[in-house]
Amino acid sequence: MADLDPSLKETDSTAAVGASAPEDCVTQAAAESAVAGTEAVALAAVEAPAAPGAPGAPDAPDSPAAPVVQDAPDAPDAPVVQDAPDVPTPAPVRRDPLARATALLAAHPVVDGLNGLPWALRVQTGHDLAPGHRFDLDYGEPRVQTDIPRLRAGGVGGQFWSVQVPDDLCGSRAVSATLEQIDFVRALVRAYPEALRLALGADDFAEARNRDRIASLLGPAGGHAIDSSLGTLRSLYRLGLRSLTLTQRHHTPWADAAADPPRAGGLTAFGEEVVREMNRLGMLVDLSYASADTMRHTLAVTRSPVIIGSTGARALTDHPCNVPDDVLERLPGNGGVCTITFASERITRGPGLARVQDIADHLDHVRNVAGPGHVALAAGYDTDLGPDVPFPDVSGYPHLIAELVRRDWSFKDLSWLTWGNALRVLHGTEFISRYIRYRRAPSTATIDRLDGARFT
Repeated sequence: MADLDPSLKETDSTAAVGASAPEDCVTQAAAESAVAGTEAVALAAVEAPAAPGAPGAPDAPDSPAAPVVQDAPDAPDAPVVQDAPDVPTPAPVRRDPLARATALLAAHPVVDGLNGLPWALRVQTGHDLAPGHRFDLDYGEPRVQTDIPRLRAGGVGGQFWSVQVPDDLCGSRAVSATLEQIDFVRALVRAYPEALRLALGADDFAEARNRDRIASLLGPAGGHAIDSSLGTLRSLYRLGLRSLTLTQRHHTPWADAAADPPRAGGLTAFGEEVVREMNRLGMLVDLSYASADTMRHTLAVTRSPVIIGSTGARALTDHPCNVPDDVLERLPGNGGVCTITFASERITRGPGLARVQDIADHLDHVRNVAGPGHVALAAGYDTDLGPDVPFPDVSGYPHLIAELVRRDWSFKDLSWLTWGNALRVLHGTEFISRYIRYRRAPSTATIDRLDGARFT
């Protein structure tokens, strides 16, 4: 091959050099850029401030405070509403206690457990029933404490008319006098048919009230009126007698009275048989005048409710005829009732006249000890109450009920006191009688056979 022109060789050499130059320039530029980048990083590392909190680092500059947001202006207070001027609240309307008592007695009249009018009229008039001749109960009879207008005013809806005779009458004389008293009460009821109605049982009391009549029950009679004969007891029952006291002021041959020294220690064997026969008949067992031992003994024998009649609480008035608390505590188990008298000697705590508060105190005590279902009333008008009773006659019951209203007796307790408890005892006695009659024949026991000559 021929040699090329030296100029062409130089050009080619230059071109070759020029052709490789860009590659070398890129490489060199890259290198320079890398060096520059490294220096820039190092410089940045030197010049950049340390992170806040790092050693040697200056405190970070405070960030600009957030703009303070002003609270919205308070809304205007709601207008204050002035309280209405105080208007006095009217006191609840409460009727006068006497008015409330009268309203209660209209629905639940008094059943009184003892009134001696039959004997009082016998003494004063000799049982002359001719209207207006010797006495007149329709228009008022001032010589006694009981007549029809005053019974009405007192809210009396049921009356136990006593056929007791003085206990100095013995044997057949006592029997005869009692028969005369039963006959007189029956005649009295017939003489005033618009006011009185004979009551031989609990249903007759309800019927009398429905007809606006005063239910009239025969009894009590005194225990000596049977002359220690169960046959006489049954005969008196058939004549209408519905209540018998086991004693009066003195012992009967078969039961101890409170006023005499103890003799039998309660009931004799024949006395127990009298109680059982009364249960069979449906005759009320009345423990008026009985000793405390006789009361306890009777409660252990009887199956029927008893009446502890015309008495007071011995815890308040220490009278031998008053009932002790241990006997009252046994009444709920028997279903019986204690009836409170108005007699001053039984209810006052010292000398002086009896007050309505004294009667209420005894009623409170019996209710608290025996319960509200075991207390009732037996004032004892036209017996030997004496002149110093709180109310002069049978018209005073509303005032007693008003006193109990003031003592916060409930309507229910008051209705039991006046009407319900007496009726419950009558119903209970009749129920037990129906049960026993299917299982027990009339007793033929005699006092001679059971007691011999010990107490007769």
